[in-house]
Amino acid sequence: MKILAAATGLLCAAGALAQQAPARLDARAAQAIVAGCVAHAEGRQQSFGIAVVDAGGHPVAILRMDRNGFGMMEFALAKARAAAAWGFSTADMVDGARATPGFAAASHVVTVAGGVPVWSADGRARLGAVGVSGGAPAADAACAEAGIAAAGLRSQRGG
Repeated sequence: MKILAAATGLLCAAGALAQQAPARLDARAAQAIVAGCVAHAEGRQQSFGIAVVDAGGHPVAILRMDRNGFGMMEFALAKARAAAAWGFSTADMVDGARATPGFAAASHVVTVAGGVPVWSADGRARLGAVGVSGGAPAADAACAEAGIAAAGLRSQRGG
């Protein structure tokens, strides 16, 4: 009986610790990513649709800069959701589609650069992703990277 009580106590304590510090992308961090993207874009006289999603692909912050239409926003959101679902950039999905037959047809795969995962500052927890659309694929990806860096977060696992 004592062993069962001790085991139950340990499980409850572990659950409480896990709930104390959830790794998630909150609205403040998402807005910092968007602000970093905007600063990057304006410095280059560019305009983008920017979507930041949590690890489940749910929108946290979205901005359509001037001169971008509905289609750009939808594509930015698709890129963000793809990077959140798979945990790697949509630029890497281009290579994955070439190397793995059928990958391009899998759910939440986008084979155009501009979707980038968002990792915690220490690179240990995947928090979500950002998707950018409106320019050349390399410009979209650079904007996403700039936004993540401006928020003090990482675009790749580290540790």
